Amino acid sequence: MSEGEPAAARVLVVGALGRMGERVRAALEEASGLELGAALEAPGHPALGRALAEGVRVTDDAKAALAACELAIVFATPEATLALLREAAAAGRPCVVGTTGFSPAQRAEIEELAARLPLVLAANFSVAVNVLFHLAREAAKRLGPGFDAEIVELHHAAKVDAPSGTALRLGEAIAEGRGQQLAERVVLHREGQTGPRPAGAIGIQTLRGGDNPGEHTALFLGRGERLELAHRSATRDHFARGAVRAAAWLRGRPPGLYDMEQVLGLRNG
Repeated sequence: MSEGEPAAARVLVVGALGRMGERVRAALEEASGLELGAALEAPGHPALGRALAEGVRVTDDAKAALAACELAIVFATPEATLALLREAAAAGRPCVVGTTGFSPAQRAEIEELAARLPLVLAANFSVAVNVLFHLAREAAKRLGPGFDAEIVELHHAAKVDAPSGTALRLGEAIAEGRGQQLAERVVLHREGQTGPRPAGAIGIQTLRGGDNPGEHTALFLGRGERLELAHRSATRDHFARGAVRAAAWLRGRPPGLYDMEQVLGLRNG
């Protein structure tokens, strides 16, 4: 740090030793104005106490970890994420959350907590994926009701939620472009004598296998033509870089619930 340059903001990484936590820590090493300040893992984790950086050891004490930092980046289970957000709201610490698989009740609690702290919640922090959301919304709006919409997603065999949060957000973007609500149009299962495809339906098909970090394709199917918008991940690094970018953007923001499209200036807010 040069003389007169402001100190880097210290960041708590929740789930610091998980697959995403490791990539977030690597992204912080390359970031300007941010640095690893604390590392949180679940109670009983075998690596508690391990040193990750100067002055930073893996801990299970969320309150102490938050006190040592200016903001947090969270990739964890829904239950662990909510527990952390409750502590963060009490401490007034902004949070970037990449956890997926929240229930409607858990999502409602997040919205309540966001009234007390700045919070970026995104199903996917990839810059390219968020551009995909934007393009899918515009495509649905411009193509109109003459095109059916289907989404296909593929993830690694260890993923525990289905469809992926990204696929659901992609479906929401398509519904928004049509002036619809995804919950009223989504089709997650097809089996047996299903009958003709309902007008305005948005189908989401889930594939699982191998170690694939994630693939998502939105198909707009018309008469004699189709449009495909696709994103394929080869690593998790771009998710981590996006989360760190969101953390830098979140500094100084008022309390509220933000998303990655707002971080990137793809829509207002």
